[in-house]
Amino acid sequence: MSGARIEPTFSTNPRWRTTRTAQAKSGTARKSTKKVSPRRRATRGGGGKNTAANRPLWRRVLFGGLYWGTVAAVWGGLLVAGIIIYYAASLPQISDLQVPRRAPNVVIIATGGEILGSRGFGHGNDIRLEELPAYLPQAVMAIEDQRFRTHFGIDLIGMARASFRNLQAGRVVEGGSTLTQQLAKNLFLDPERTFRRKIQEMILAVWLETNYSKNEIFEIYLNRVYFGAGTYGVEAASRRYFGKSARHVTLTEAAILAGLLKAPSRYAPTRNPDLAEERAYLVLNNMVEAGFITSADGQMAVDQPPTLVRRTRAASGNYIADWVSDLMPGFVGSTDVDIIVETTIDLDLQAAAEIAVRNILDERSVEMNAGQAALVAIDTGGEVRALIGGRSYADSQFNRVIDARRQPGSAFKPFVYLAAMEAGLTPETIRRDEPVRYGNWSPGNYSGDFDGDMTLRAALSDSVNTIAVRLAREVGISNVVSVARRLGVSSELHNNLSLALGTAEVSLYELTAAFVPFANGGYGILPHVISRIRTASGDVLYERSGSGTGRVIEPNYVAMMNNMMSETIRSGTGRRAAISWPAAGKTGTSQESRDGWFVGYTTDLVAGVWVGNDDATPTNRVTGGNLPATIWQLFMADAHEGQPPVALPVYPPPMPPQLPASSNIPVANIGTNDPTAIPVPRASVRQPETDGQPTLFRRIFGG
Repeated sequence: MSGARIEPTFSTNPRWRTTRTAQAKSGTARKSTKKVSPRRRATRGGGGKNTAANRPLWRRVLFGGLYWGTVAAVWGGLLVAGIIIYYAASLPQISDLQVPRRAPNVVIIATGGEILGSRGFGHGNDIRLEELPAYLPQAVMAIEDQRFRTHFGIDLIGMARASFRNLQAGRVVEGGSTLTQQLAKNLFLDPERTFRRKIQEMILAVWLETNYSKNEIFEIYLNRVYFGAGTYGVEAASRRYFGKSARHVTLTEAAILAGLLKAPSRYAPTRNPDLAEERAYLVLNNMVEAGFITSADGQMAVDQPPTLVRRTRAASGNYIADWVSDLMPGFVGSTDVDIIVETTIDLDLQAAAEIAVRNILDERSVEMNAGQAALVAIDTGGEVRALIGGRSYADSQFNRVIDARRQPGSAFKPFVYLAAMEAGLTPETIRRDEPVRYGNWSPGNYSGDFDGDMTLRAALSDSVNTIAVRLAREVGISNVVSVARRLGVSSELHNNLSLALGTAEVSLYELTAAFVPFANGGYGILPHVISRIRTASGDVLYERSGSGTGRVIEPNYVAMMNNMMSETIRSGTGRRAAISWPAAGKTGTSQESRDGWFVGYTTDLVAGVWVGNDDATPTNRVTGGNLPATIWQLFMADAHEGQPPVALPVYPPPMPPQLPASSNIPVANIGTNDPTAIPVPRASVRQPETDGQPTLFRRIFGG
């Protein structure tokens, strides 16, 4: 029919369809009379084979793994990026980074050209990679980083392997750092072991790989890395252990050098030859496995052990090297070139000093409860000829000659007696050894006895305390301080009578230097250890010039002091210091025998010795007259062996005693403002010559 209504129909595969809910709401839902096949029903209900539920398990696991793996990778990448950004923020601007120049190498030599020590970051000259035998860098790669040529600064395979082995062992047994990471750490980072430093190390390793070639990185590494025994760089290490340039090392020696890198002190062939040999075998095996050498080459290397160089110089030279390094900035400032410092040290005297200290302490230290000793020797021109900063540099690097300040005890008394001589007294002047009291203080003698009247010569040689304090009272303690200052004591000196017994703290260095004018006829010196500084190419940066401080003691007073201090060695408290040469000196012992001192001299050399404990605990009756005097005697006898004796300045004929103890003049008034006191004549001592420079400046810088 033409007017019949035509109802809309929907295909069985429509592009869209309304839902049953929508149909119900619109009132158009109808019950279908069309049958649906089971297959189509399954498809419509979502149970067909193409749905995720009907996929095989392996496919679901695979696709699920890919999906969640991608999600984890994205989030993990974001996390890693965040960590990198966080730790990179504390680094300098990457664009500003550059490989720092090797710090200048400082070589410190003795008067004969022997090396006392090296200081600085690089102890050897830089060497080019192509100058080395091929097996040397190969040995390093074989044991430290076999994939160096292929990774980008971080070896993910190596890190995974190291992590697995560390987990197996339950502790850190293997590191995963590449050579580039090690170099980054050495160049830019502190040696701390933290997660933060590890991340920064990786960042810098990638930066190095981006900006430098593999050969450049390897070359910098070999010239900077620590090889033990105080050496940095393969060239310095080769010369230290084998006495030759790294250009000429054998395969065996190359394996030993490469083996040091893991733990330089542990595998040093000079310290643990067996461990060094075992480590070298491992390096050779790794080289065979990596294809760098053949098995025959490895066996040949094993059959040809190297000859190690044994040090002939005294290890105590390191005390001098450290001291010189501290002095360097005051002479040449900062420098970027290798330099050589020529010192005044005589290596024969240095060895003699080390033997004397070591032998006496090895023999008596336990018995006397004295763990340390120090010695310094200065010639009459002010040059330091030997210095032992302690019993063992390996055990303690503290320099007890320069840096320690202790009470010198009676070794300070020569300044009191010199002030008395300059005030008009003589060695024959009589004073009474008897109990005295000053306020609440009553000084006593070490022996506990009092011997009555005696000459000043006997009082000084026997180290009588009461008379030393009497003299300080007579001449005025300020004059004693003035004398000590004039002769070179720079430490703080308190202005009270106990100073006469050495209660102010001084260094062995300054006290010994202050005795030099007694030995050289009365001339002040500027003690020094550096004579010249030059670059490795020969340019002179500093050369010492000028004399000392001029005359500080008049000749007759020098003779008087020599007369009294010679008696100390002949018959007084310093008898154990006697040698075949004319000599003089003074013992010193602080309270409770905490410190024992002996400072003595001949016309050629002045030496000071200290014995005690670092923590200032009392010794077992160490005095200046036993261990210190014995060490001094051994050293000075060796130092003067084969030399003809030279007499000290002779004192004039004996003079009549002055101001006997029986005098009615009250001693307590002498040197005071009391109008009844006897006027005390003052010696005319010429002021120190300064050559136009302040004395303090010259004492500090030695010009």
